[in-house]
Amino acid sequence: MRYLLQRHPFSAAAYFRRCLVITYAFPSEILKPLLAPGLVLDAYAGYGFLAVALVQTQQLRPSFLPAALGRDFFLGGYRIFTRLQNQARSLRGLQILRSLTDKRSMVRTGNLFTHYQYRLCEVEVLEGPDAIRWRIRTPKQEADLDVAVDMRSGPAPLPPGSPFADEKSARRFAGPLPYTFDYEPETHSIICVRGVRASWSPQPVAVSVSRNTFLQREPFCRATPILATCFHVHDVAYKWARGVRIQLWAR
Repeated sequence: MRYLLQRHPFSAAAYFRRCLVITYAFPSEILKPLLAPGLVLDAYAGYGFLAVALVQTQQLRPSFLPAALGRDFFLGGYRIFTRLQNQARSLRGLQILRSLTDKRSMVRTGNLFTHYQYRLCEVEVLEGPDAIRWRIRTPKQEADLDVAVDMRSGPAPLPPGSPFADEKSARRFAGPLPYTFDYEPETHSIICVRGVRASWSPQPVAVSVSRNTFLQREPFCRATPILATCFHVHDVAYKWARGVRIQLWAR
């Protein structure tokens, strides 16, 4: 009955000291086969979107505990922008494909209480006055990543070749959405977790990605990924509500 524990059974709180979200556009047919039952692709101009989130997380703990008892760790994630059509409602959210963390304890507890598929990684973050560099290494090089963020200038324009017409359209795909979705095959249900933040004002930044081995895997290697958006935000209080099970229609 382990799946009952993986429903995100309690609310949690944390502080995002720094968060970088890089979004790649793929032809919709590349991402659709990865979607769980009940979810549809949240598309724009014929493209679906895969987000890479890098978060320096502090004071993570169940919401009923004080911040002093929280844990600090790195969180990385690969997510697809999706929608859940539930009766008359359509909820925008993210389906998580994989999560990365630099703490073994987070791998154990995260996989016990969620479906987020945590894997262990090594992380190096170099912060300077002009740039921030993220270097992530995974045991079998399945999700290695090297990213440099230019922090010298003000808001950056959209990356060259981005499918978005303007920044307003791009911001719809600029970071954590209100919900994350996980499929529970034992009950043919979606576990829906709602995220709550006090404020979220990400700034567009220029990035250079010199290594991303996750995109060399199937099915992403079948198309050339398009760097669509790059947004950075810092100092955000964040909370996750308890998971809610939403029964899907008959198989």
